[in-house]
Amino acid sequence: MEGSEISEQVVGEDLGAKKKVFVAGATGSTGKRIVEQLLAKGFAVKAGVRDIDKAKTTLSSANPSLQIVKADVTEGSDKLAEAIGDDSEAVVCATGFRPGWDLLAPWKVDNFGTVNLVEACRKRNVNRFILISSILVNGAAMGQLLNPAYIFLNVFGLTLVAKLQAEKYIRKSGINYTIIRPGGLRNDPPTGNVVMEPEDTLYEGSISRDLVAEVAVEALAYPEAFYKVVEIVSRPDAPKRPYHDLFGSIRQQ
Repeated sequence: MEGSEISEQVVGEDLGAKKKVFVAGATGSTGKRIVEQLLAKGFAVKAGVRDIDKAKTTLSSANPSLQIVKADVTEGSDKLAEAIGDDSEAVVCATGFRPGWDLLAPWKVDNFGTVNLVEACRKRNVNRFILISSILVNGAAMGQLLNPAYIFLNVFGLTLVAKLQAEKYIRKSGINYTIIRPGGLRNDPPTGNVVMEPEDTLYEGSISRDLVAEVAVEALAYPEAFYKVVEIVSRPDAPKRPYHDLFGSIRQQ
């Protein structure tokens, strides 16, 4: 699958012929939207979750194109490789730690957990990896140390620093990646159109989780998204542009 896009499948096509995508963090607020949109596009989905019972109530478990499997990114690459299996052609990482008193949680999930997932891909020869990250991960280099959003997002165990280190690992790994850095995440339906910029450009703005999921799914379809880091927000005055143009406007690093 190296060097080729994963094409969208026709709904109703035999499940055995569908492209299968593994989604880590599939019951999260963004992850479940990615699962829903992949299924709507006709993909087969393997949803990696920590709590299977919760997943059965959160996801469309009756859909024959959906398989729910136990997967905890903190438990190491061997178990993740088992969960991914030999039938997944791409992996989408939409994990995120739950804020709490454990200040190592961001590193366990957003750093080491993502690294574990990349290593699991290596073991299964999966060469397409989509990561949902965040704007301002490189805020220090952007001169945004005093940006309230940068300060807030780093309060819980230096979350953005953990994400940045994971990004660096992915970029050095050789895997075919698209790293998506959304602005502030909103649960409400989309308003406006997607604005896509190169890495370390955006330091404010927000976007609906539905649009973040859409960008992640579309990244699977276009070679223009290969080996790129993109930052996204939505703006009501932004023109609607096709995704091959949006991804094509970003230079590979």
